[in-house]
Amino acid sequence: MINYGQHYVSEEDISSVIEVLRSDWLTQGPMVPEFEKSLSEYTGSKYVSLVNSATSALHLACLALDLGRGDWLWTSPISFVASSNCGIYCEANIDFVDINLDTYNIDIDALNEKLLIAEKEDKLPKVIVLVHMCGSSIDTKAIHELSKKFKFKIIEDASHAVGAKYRDLPVGSCKYSDISVFSFHPVKIITSAEGGAILTNSPEIDDRVKSYRSHGITKDVEKFKNSSEGPWYYEQHSLGFNYRMNDLQAALGLSQLQRLDKITLNRNELANSYKELLEGLPIEFQRIIDHSYSSYHLLSVRIKTDQVQQKKRYFFDNLLRMGIGVNFHYIPIYRQPYYSKFGFNYKNFPNAETYFDQAITLPLYPNLSNSNLNFICRSFRSLF
Repeated sequence: MINYGQHYVSEEDISSVIEVLRSDWLTQGPMVPEFEKSLSEYTGSKYVSLVNSATSALHLACLALDLGRGDWLWTSPISFVASSNCGIYCEANIDFVDINLDTYNIDIDALNEKLLIAEKEDKLPKVIVLVHMCGSSIDTKAIHELSKKFKFKIIEDASHAVGAKYRDLPVGSCKYSDISVFSFHPVKIITSAEGGAILTNSPEIDDRVKSYRSHGITKDVEKFKNSSEGPWYYEQHSLGFNYRMNDLQAALGLSQLQRLDKITLNRNELANSYKELLEGLPIEFQRIIDHSYSSYHLLSVRIKTDQVQQKKRYFFDNLLRMGIGVNFHYIPIYRQPYYSKFGFNYKNFPNAETYFDQAITLPLYPNLSNSNLNFICRSFRSLF
């Protein structure tokens, strides 16, 4: 079976992890701050906090922005459930903004229209989570302009977009957002086995995040509220969590970061090969907006045919039968049984519904061979 995605661990990666295993530290050692420093240098963000998953990162990002009961969080319905669950963790209200069918990201015109309505109803969002679907950046500058007018905070869910660029800056620079979040899950661009990162240019946000990720505890004498009782002394200042990344994970992530540009270049080359080999078929590839460079975490295409027998299930079943591990990203979040209690009307998200009907994810990962790529395209083409 050709998987839709597959991680690659090099000998250098393995050596980095073994070196930590032979060191005095397995967790909370020097590799975590070193990985944080390297991510800061790569993205240009001033502060980075590593955590155990992007889900934890989204949760802490919301807490750091004081999202709470009665507040509203908006995001894209075409994303993994973590993009909205983070708001529910904070007891906030959740709503979605329909996508643009070409970019698969939040439609900016739809967002502007929804904001105008929410302003009249006094239901403006406190936080909007922008999802860079498949590794392609949304127009964050345009949404940043809306944030100044409507007074909301921006979290970039850049879980797909490590290594992507927007307006000549790495995604994660936070030039047009308050916080960016990365994922290092094994199927993502680079991996630390499991893990995530929170990037920001705000020292206050960074300070809160670092406290929340480790039980709300500090050992910093300058932050103590009481007098220190000795070198062993520490204080808990908030109800935090154990969301920390360990040194083994950091060593793996740091090693993979060294070849991030090579990985994203390879993914772009594979995506371009797909476009050439599938040219002429009734399918549409994701449109990458101007002034951006996709990391191509996923290659999702929309099958545009009215023939009844050639719907998504037909392609899924037949490609799987041929040994091609296609997938789908994502079922609209509001369709999940858990979200039924919120009463979302599917008709309010026509583009997300169309995407759900048409989209399919084709295999794409750095060590996908040319022979397998050609086989996938021949097989896909034959089904039309």
